[in-house]
Amino acid sequence: MGLFLAKKYGRLWAFILLGVGAFSTFGAGTGALAQAGPAQPETPATWSLVWSDEFDGAAIDPTKWSHVVDCWGGGNNEKQCYTERPENSFIKDGKLVIQARKERRRGYALPLEQRTHKAAREQQVTLPFSSAKLTTKGKADWRYGRISVRARLPQGQGTWPAIWMLPADEVYGPWAASGEIDIMEAVNLGEPCPTCPNGVENTILGTLHYGGAWPKNTFLSKTTPLVGNLDDFHTYTLDWDSGKMVWSIDGVPFATQTPATWHALQSPSRPSAPFDQSFYLILNLAIGGNLPEGRNLRGVSSKNFPKTMEIDWVRVYKCERSHDTAACGE
Repeated sequence: MGLFLAKKYGRLWAFILLGVGAFSTFGAGTGALAQAGPAQPETPATWSLVWSDEFDGAAIDPTKWSHVVDCWGGGNNEKQCYTERPENSFIKDGKLVIQARKERRRGYALPLEQRTHKAAREQQVTLPFSSAKLTTKGKADWRYGRISVRARLPQGQGTWPAIWMLPADEVYGPWAASGEIDIMEAVNLGEPCPTCPNGVENTILGTLHYGGAWPKNTFLSKTTPLVGNLDDFHTYTLDWDSGKMVWSIDGVPFATQTPATWHALQSPSRPSAPFDQSFYLILNLAIGGNLPEGRNLRGVSSKNFPKTMEIDWVRVYKCERSHDTAACGE
């Protein structure tokens, strides 16, 4: 979200590599042809669940998630303050609920990493909405694998839910030199859209941010219509290895990116950079900002608040013995 499985355990896909070997030799002193029997099949690579949250507890698990508390909005001119209040994020019926509310909130104008001195900490701003942003920063991060999130998204002009990732360590420099992975973003779902199916906004975005530190950064974004009912839960998945990233919705791929399509200005000799490092996960619901306010009916509608983003589960898998997800099946 840069500038500018069936419920409770799904099917894991794997394929089996069968090897049948044969070799021929001439027996000593006889010249007879001998043929070996079939070789033993290789043990198949499989997906292994390494981290998950099914949201079955009574409260948000503090060992897995931290709240961002600020009104910064990522430099996107967003209109919400993020809080850690239970009004903005809570567990209900086995789901994480992130709720944006129409209410004036005052808070830090800068993110935590920029509040390094008194003057920065004293900068405050008041905005017309509140919401929540949860991250696994400092608690869990991953390099390669399958990241899958089942969620139901809010609708309305100005809504901007996102499932995305940032680097655990800025090995290649500050944003966006060390990369950003947007697994799912959507803006203004359900609003009028002349170019969309049935004239209703249903576009899902999958995006990479990379290059150099701002303003020498760039991005690649792929979009797809969300098939099915906007009111339903859908599963958003990223398969990520050293040679590619594949974005899918409900098991259907809609975008693929490879090292040939991205780069890191500071490390041109490392073809997978900057996406060869560990990244942590972020879930949030923004209100307003440059992206949604510049599309559809423009601006932010104050109708039908609160808005909710519901997350049924989050699951992270590793492909055993391999950094190539193809070894676990497509």
